Amino acid sequence: MVQTIVTLGEYENRLLTIVRGKFGLKNKSEAVNFVIDKYGEDLLEPELRPEYKEELLKTDKGKFKRFTSIDDLRKEIENV
Repeated sequence: MVQTIVTLGEYENRLLTIVRGKFGLKNKSEAVNFVIDKYGEDLLEPELRPEYKEELLKTDKGKFKRFTSIDDLRKEIENV
């Protein structure tokens, strides 16, 4: 476990006290860890939802057409 000395302003101190009370934490150290964990989930890349992963895999397996030029693509779009 790493220990550090942190200087907090009055607002930050009050905020940690509120977080500590709201979530039933024992001390401000736990409150700081809680806030870091919650913020870290949003800050770092979240895992993709399983449904979204499946949808991406379906897209990869789909049928695709290659076009050699924009004109060929235009013809295909206009025929639809």
